[in-house]
Amino acid sequence: MIKKKKRALNAVSRPVEALFHIIMILVCAGCIIPFIFVVIISFTSQDSIRLLGYSFTPAKWSLEAYKYIFKMGDQLWRSYFNSFFITIVGTICSLLISIMYAYALYRKDFKYRKFFTFFCFFTMIFGGGLAPTYVVCKSVLGLSDSYAAIIVPMLLNPFNLIIMRTFFQSSIPDELIDAAAIDGSGEYSTLFRIIIPISKPGIATVGLLTALAYWNEWFIPMLYIKDPKYIPLQYLLMQMQTKVDFLVKNSSMIGAEAAHIMSDLPQDSLRMALVVLIVVPITFAYPFFQRYIISGLTIGSVKG
Repeated sequence: MIKKKKRALNAVSRPVEALFHIIMILVCAGCIIPFIFVVIISFTSQDSIRLLGYSFTPAKWSLEAYKYIFKMGDQLWRSYFNSFFITIVGTICSLLISIMYAYALYRKDFKYRKFFTFFCFFTMIFGGGLAPTYVVCKSVLGLSDSYAAIIVPMLLNPFNLIIMRTFFQSSIPDELIDAAAIDGSGEYSTLFRIIIPISKPGIATVGLLTALAYWNEWFIPMLYIKDPKYIPLQYLLMQMQTKVDFLVKNSSMIGAEAAHIMSDLPQDSLRMALVVLIVVPITFAYPFFQRYIISGLTIGSVKG
């Protein structure tokens, strides 16, 4: 008598598995193809865009958009340095604060645990608003024309705290903390020598989210930064795009010769080149965090 093989609970048939693979391929293509399209447009000449519109196979290739951007010289590289410095320092400082805050919320023997938990959730629902935040940062804290003006307002994110606290609750047993205390380990020693090394998935996930937030930030620099020495890349490129748009729209008011020069500016390809210059550097962070993202975000969502 032939025995039938038992199918695992999570097993699917081959046609269904093939369908899932096709769906995932289409999803991946939907994420990658638009960026490839942006890169192609950034190397397309403005005349080709005017005549044929956007195309995967432009009639004429051009580097005018990148030449226009790199004419900024030292300011561009200075802004690149500022963005990298702000992202690295801000991410490290934010991670330290988030880890210690979340660890305190995780500890059941912490006396003021409920108060600080309520404080965290309350700030997610009710914000101070733009005007009070500006007054506090500008007048009270004196944050202007410095790296701190960009780093400090984004140091603590309640959403990141929730991720870290959930990770601690789901992956770190209370018995481990008790065993460390019996062995004479202090709070800081327990946190930095035991908790942090086994919490790399959660820390990597929060670190990636924080790094992306710092790298893409341009609104805070617009409020507090006037000195070109501290302008990050995103704010610099946004200023460039705004100036080009203004000149093109008002070219008829600045003379015929100047209007002709303005009409030759690579408006559309310039926009795409700005996107490429912003996106490409931060993509190098993804391979480092990739294996931690899913495990860090979904930890504790399913048990049993």
